[in-house]
Amino acid sequence: MGTMNTQAVAAPAEPAPRADLRADVNRDGKVDVGGDSDVPGENTWTRARGAVVLPNVDDDDRRCKLRDGQGRPLPDAKLAACHDAADTVLNGARDADDLARLRTVPQPGVANATTGTVTVRGDASRARLFVKRSNGWKHLKPTTKLTAAELRRGVELGVEATDVVRDAARWDGTVRVRFALSGGGAGDSDDVTLRTAPVLTHHHLQKAKELLVSKTREAFLPGMVAEQHKFVAQLEREAKAAGITKPVRTFDTDDVWAQDFVEPGYVSMTGVNGRAHALRVMIRSAQPDRDSGRQLYAKLRGPGIGVVEVARPAANDEWTLNSMGNLETIPPYAHGGASYPAGRIIMGHRPDVNSRPAKSMTTFLKSQGQQSPLMLDTSWLEVGHVDEFVQFLPADTPRGWRLGLADPTAGVQLLKDAKAAGNGGKRLFSAPDRLGIKVSRATINKVLGDPKFLAGNERAAAKIDENLRLLKRETGITDAEIVRVPALFAQYEMPDGIGARAGLSRLGQGDSPLVRPGLGTNEGPGAFAPGAPPRTIAYLPGAVNGVVLSNDRYLAPRQWGPVIGGKDLFGEAVRRAYAGAGFTTAYIDDYYSYHLWGGEVHCGTNVLRDVSRAWWR
Repeated sequence: MGTMNTQAVAAPAEPAPRADLRADVNRDGKVDVGGDSDVPGENTWTRARGAVVLPNVDDDDRRCKLRDGQGRPLPDAKLAACHDAADTVLNGARDADDLARLRTVPQPGVANATTGTVTVRGDASRARLFVKRSNGWKHLKPTTKLTAAELRRGVELGVEATDVVRDAARWDGTVRVRFALSGGGAGDSDDVTLRTAPVLTHHHLQKAKELLVSKTREAFLPGMVAEQHKFVAQLEREAKAAGITKPVRTFDTDDVWAQDFVEPGYVSMTGVNGRAHALRVMIRSAQPDRDSGRQLYAKLRGPGIGVVEVARPAANDEWTLNSMGNLETIPPYAHGGASYPAGRIIMGHRPDVNSRPAKSMTTFLKSQGQQSPLMLDTSWLEVGHVDEFVQFLPADTPRGWRLGLADPTAGVQLLKDAKAAGNGGKRLFSAPDRLGIKVSRATINKVLGDPKFLAGNERAAAKIDENLRLLKRETGITDAEIVRVPALFAQYEMPDGIGARAGLSRLGQGDSPLVRPGLGTNEGPGAFAPGAPPRTIAYLPGAVNGVVLSNDRYLAPRQWGPVIGGKDLFGEAVRRAYAGAGFTTAYIDDYYSYHLWGGEVHCGTNVLRDVSRAWWR
């Protein structure tokens, strides 16, 4: 009989607990802890793949104040410093929606003595962590311990970036998070990498959701307030006619150029419901002396909307180039190996005098890494903004959009054809006299008889064509995709060096009358200034300086051109141009409220557009 081996067989050793942190790498709105769909590339980031975190700069429970305890207006710096990411709590019920989610993979076998920590690697001030517990979301400090019970179940975490990316050379938006286990025989860590969502500007393929406009209280000419309020009322009617359901939002400022002191932007990621979750980010213009920018805090900042001040001009920067009417966005395109799925910014500069928009602003825009600004030559324009001669129109074409372009050659040809048909004696301007202003009685014959007027429009046409060649090279757009809109340009003159479109509060500061084309003080286009090449402005209201209200409705300034056969010659020509691109044109009268002071409908309005499309697609 043999002997029995009584020695116990040793049980296999329990595997050591493993730190495994997951993020929404594939951007589907879920953090996969049961499979491995979010594992590949968790520490790299490309345009198409990689976890995204929002800069949480809105004000969800409206806690940010405009005045201090003594009722005094807060300085700009303090206004800008207040937002949801400026503290260590979640502000309001919806603030949790602004957090990018992270999860730890459950580890059922961890010992009771095991704890975990989650920390931001590198500059911890760039991001803030929260942990979801039974009593809600709590700030997760570097010293906060995750318990063994939590580690067994798996932990849900949230992360917010504390600011937008301002200068990629200083910080490119990367946030690295480390999950570490310790105690109970554990000693493991795992990292994931997120990137802060870029601040993007709108393009016209995004549906208009809400219009913005200033509503003035006082102006330097009697009756001008009433004229501007008429404009606001017309704008409200046109918004409704275009199917925009939100009421027009008005700024309480005498700076009527609502396009210029702000550029609406947005940041977005995929939310937990699988749909885009976005925050609007209002980009204040790089014009610290422009008090109207403070209206963004009073009228817009709140749930889902933040404000950033990202730029300050250098001492020698040209003020007008920093207005946001000098920033437009080409809709998405790919050409020549380059791809811009969120569109591409255009801005104007003056190469003749080496004048550009504020470097801090262009650095900010470039640092977003998606819409690298393309500079157009606006040296020939007095105001110098790209919205004076170029726009982008939605189109049912493979590209999805067309290029709208002011065409002074076509405008002059309209006058020549009218003269040839025996209408040379008709007045060029049909606008009525108002506000004590006598509109020019110049005839078509008189205008066409001025060689300087013709030379000025030839020069404008040449400069527009020069910019068009650049746009063709960069986008691949063809002549068949260009909508040419008749226009007329002429010299702009103002006394005492007052710049155009500086805000009505800046105009009329001297005793001299304004002198510009279209006013009775200047019966013709006016003589070009000696010396440097002249700068120009729209002679009749610039039709391309309007608002794309929908995919088939366009709002243009009323032309007030020569009336022939009971119809406005330019009004009909503009209508035909847009009809050829599939648009119904509605007209709004901006002659006395905007046109005579250097701008048009687009200059005086702004638009919040749809942000539901993923910017990386």
